[in-house]
Amino acid sequence: MEETMDQAMDQSKAEAFAGRMMALLNDASLSMLVSIGHQTRLFDTMAEMPAATSERIAEVTGLQERYVREWLGGMVVGRIVLYDPATKTYVLPREHAAFLTRSAGSNNLAFFTQYIRLMSAVEGDVVRAFCEGGGVGYEKYPDFQRLQAEESAALYDTALVEAILPFAYGVVERLRSGIDVIDIGTGQGHAINVMARAFPNSRFVGVDFSAEGIEAARAEAVRWKLSNARFAVADITAGLPGEFDLVTAFDVVHDLAKPQVVLANIARALRPEGVFLMMDMAASSRLEENLDHPIGPLLYGASVMHCMTVSLAQGGEGLGTMWGEQMAQEYLNKAGFSNVQVHHLEGDPMHAFYVARL
Repeated sequence: MEETMDQAMDQSKAEAFAGRMMALLNDASLSMLVSIGHQTRLFDTMAEMPAATSERIAEVTGLQERYVREWLGGMVVGRIVLYDPATKTYVLPREHAAFLTRSAGSNNLAFFTQYIRLMSAVEGDVVRAFCEGGGVGYEKYPDFQRLQAEESAALYDTALVEAILPFAYGVVERLRSGIDVIDIGTGQGHAINVMARAFPNSRFVGVDFSAEGIEAARAEAVRWKLSNARFAVADITAGLPGEFDLVTAFDVVHDLAKPQVVLANIARALRPEGVFLMMDMAASSRLEENLDHPIGPLLYGASVMHCMTVSLAQGGEGLGTMWGEQMAQEYLNKAGFSNVQVHHLEGDPMHAFYVARL
């Protein structure tokens, strides 16, 4: 039997797959080094420096030279930093810095490598859930909300008012006149505060189950001197606190334990002519249609390691990150939304924006 299987195996395909696995192992290790480069601001500093030795880079960054030198070695063999052996100097090419520094805004892909660290920390808990069932609770992800807030801030600051809200026809004009808005799963409340600052005649409320997130949201509203934004800790499965003209949910519905209940609650809380604006992952509900998704493995990985498992930990449905457009449409229809439109931002392969009306 073994001989027959060996004869049937395509050796070139086997070698190609082995190469893929080696690349995977190299890139997995490289992603951790990139995360360190982001957190220590090595990339930000090197982007502003001419070619320099490891001693000089360590001096400017205030970091330990031995660690910097070994990190630079990984960056060089990973083809991220260039090295001149004659002068023993390192330089970060401008073309690479455009995707590795904080000045790149939402194009800073180095930021996302921090999620690898976050997911690795709960690997043992997820393996246990594979064997025993259940899930991994939010309390196991102490850094998640901060990372989410930092990630989404770049999107909200550059696109929320100018590009995302206009997807909902007529809403911007109504916001200027003055309407009631609620953001569910608001996290640290940045989306609410951005909208409240842009539309002072409207009234905004953000709700989340995290007291820590709500505290951060309130602090930002105070810093910005916003009188039209308020925040509350709330369980949205029990219903929304009032009636609203606009309800928003940014990258939250697929994490919920009871998404159908929450969507029905949103529909009940909308006033006539009200609008529900939902941002979620851009994907298909059909696996075969995600084969060429540019970040498909990343999103399925995030689903297993966070989104699906936190829902299951609450006895929830465990929709997962990749529940997809078809299922999202189905859930919205079941909740009572008869008019649903889907939009995408140019250059953003990650998000889909659903504009739903009753």
